Amino acid sequence: MVQRVAIIGAGSSGLASIKCCLDEGLEPTCFEQSHDIGGLWRFTEAGRICVYRSVITNTSKEMMCFSDFPFPEDFPNYMNHSRLLEYFRMYAKHFGLLRYIRFKTTVQSIRKRPDFSTTGQWDVVTETDGTVESAVFDAVMVCSGHYAEPHLPLDSFPGIENHFRGQYLHSWEYKDSASFQGKRVLVLGVGNSGGDIAVEISRVAAQVFLSTRSGTWVISRISDHGFPVDMMLTTRFHNCLENFLPSALMRWLRLKKFNTWFDHANYGLIPQKSPNLSLTVNDELPSCILCGTVVVKPNVEEFMESSAVFEDGTVEENIDMVVFATGYTFSFPFLEESVRNNCRSKYALYKYIFPPPLEKPTLAVLGLIELTGSIMTGTELQARWATRVFKGLNQLPPASRMMAEVAKKQQHLIKQYEIYIGYMDEIASCVGVKPNVLLLFLKDPKLALEVFFGPCTPCQYRLAGPGKWVGARNTILTQWHRAVKPLRTRVINDSSNHSLVFQCLQTDCLFASLLLWIRS
Repeated sequence: MVQRVAIIGAGSSGLASIKCCLDEGLEPTCFEQSHDIGGLWRFTEAGRICVYRSVITNTSKEMMCFSDFPFPEDFPNYMNHSRLLEYFRMYAKHFGLLRYIRFKTTVQSIRKRPDFSTTGQWDVVTETDGTVESAVFDAVMVCSGHYAEPHLPLDSFPGIENHFRGQYLHSWEYKDSASFQGKRVLVLGVGNSGGDIAVEISRVAAQVFLSTRSGTWVISRISDHGFPVDMMLTTRFHNCLENFLPSALMRWLRLKKFNTWFDHANYGLIPQKSPNLSLTVNDELPSCILCGTVVVKPNVEEFMESSAVFEDGTVEENIDMVVFATGYTFSFPFLEESVRNNCRSKYALYKYIFPPPLEKPTLAVLGLIELTGSIMTGTELQARWATRVFKGLNQLPPASRMMAEVAKKQQHLIKQYEIYIGYMDEIASCVGVKPNVLLLFLKDPKLALEVFFGPCTPCQYRLAGPGKWVGARNTILTQWHRAVKPLRTRVINDSSNHSLVFQCLQTDCLFASLLLWIRS
């Protein structure tokens, strides 16, 4: 029986994994290379991959909290890295997690023991202050995430190394805009980081060019009536519409919705590939484009000494700096080669967690998911399932069935993002915690209305089943109060906020009825 679990990394997924191990009566030991918790979200000036100084979360607090530990009501809906790190510290203190973490410890190797086929055990070798230790663990949870190594595709941009005389860097090296004062800057990539960096640099640079290969839909954090956009859109009701209505109609509705704020074709941003999947959250980018401080360009064909030639034949001269906002890759050099090969891609893992070929399911890789919602909450649910598999409370299918599902996923690699509710419900079903909405309507109609029409918050997966939390119901019923609380810093006697939410729900229902009538 699994007892001792090694956890690699003390970021958000590592902390959740420690908590889940304790919930299942397991004995976790977390190895963290740095001196503190927080992972990517702990900002430092240099030396490690982390967020940049001005970063703001692109998912709201109600949608990204740990499922049994909501954010304080006075925390802003979207927050900077220091506020999020403060929340991690509160979570770790509340559940007593720090005692299980060994800081300044590097994992050198993780190898299957000779009797792995019967025991499922691992030899884990670590180094702390020059002292090397080896220990045996019954299971391993890899929580180092998919931001391990910067992806710098220099080969895809001829001339950048041999001819270009300016400076180039990857976005992980970017901390703030100070060194870009008065420069002509080209940002490659229009994802969340690329958009944020282009906007921030444009305040001090002479000119910013934003190059995109295929375009993106840009949405604001602020939705109708000022509520967080993910709270309004990530609902079970909307998910039902997605599943029920014809895909062509849904694509048309999305296009109309995305273009309500501004016409993406006029701004040079309309996606040319996978138009329903590419999404960037940015409140200021359209304004910067409108004001000319950011100019959108197509993909770069080649670099000259001081210029960039684009695929449409246009040339921008006197480029001083190039920022590669081209994402990250993951690698697990500490895993033995045979195991590492089974984790070469997130698509090679069963439900993005378990390597199917292993004789024993005692290795879980967490966080290698890209969702249309919060990765943090998805990773916590992964950890809840993994620990129950380790404990023997949940069983995985036969290896042949898992590999067949993996092969099916690999045939659809163009699908970059998993739909948030679909994936969360899929893993929740494996754990036994997916909410039964129909049963809720019979037993608790008030709660059922919030669960179905309101935001699909992580607390929904604590209403029933293993890990049920007594505070889940009240947390769901008060979620709109916590969303509005930090905004009301000037007291006004007005009770319209909840009625606005109700009006939005009414509009949704009328809109759905109209669509169903049209379809019939």
